Amino acid sequence: MHQIVPNLWETETLSPFPGLNTHAYLWTTPEGNVLFYNTTLPEEFDKMAELGGVAHHYLSHRDEIASSLSTVRSRFDAKLHIHKADAVMVTDTPVDDAFDTRHTAIAGLEVIPTPGHTPGSACYLATIDGKRYLFTGDTLVLGDNGKWWAGYIEGHSDRDTLLATLDALAQLTPDVIVSSAFMSDKGVIELGDRPWSECVAEARSGLLADPPKE
Repeated sequence: MHQIVPNLWETETLSPFPGLNTHAYLWTTPEGNVLFYNTTLPEEFDKMAELGGVAHHYLSHRDEIASSLSTVRSRFDAKLHIHKADAVMVTDTPVDDAFDTRHTAIAGLEVIPTPGHTPGSACYLATIDGKRYLFTGDTLVLGDNGKWWAGYIEGHSDRDTLLATLDALAQLTPDVIVSSAFMSDKGVIELGDRPWSECVAEARSGLLADPPKE
């Protein structure tokens, strides 16, 4: 694992498809550690144990469901959280929290249902070491061309629902974006002086410019 800031760690890179990379992220808090997304690398769980284990495991959507969910559960007794609409895809691990409303959870974590990429996609907003980190899953990703991309996949996603989700996300004011999968050279993006609403508008424009197939 790689330490990003004092209380946030990033797992080693997995590349499920050419040009597509993923990380999971461990947020260490006094109330219990939070794992965002998922990894299948066994050695990463040893490092998580050294950092105090995992109290809560938050998935951003169904594509993060894998056999390693059972490992996190059995090794750390972690509570599994996933949007209700995608929770039906979890078959080998108990789901402790199948949510469908926006709410505040452990350590002030804001849980935000963001359907569109999948019916049960979700984003998470956390204040970590003084900055607001928005974990966007695959709903919003910085592409390899340097432009923000909305996670629409033909036959997999719902365009109108995703557009409504983007409108809601544009109202947030994060400092750092952390996607699950990413096509650029990293998944953690400092926004700097660029307004987040402008990034979302860029992704929205790209989605509208790509008309649905008949």
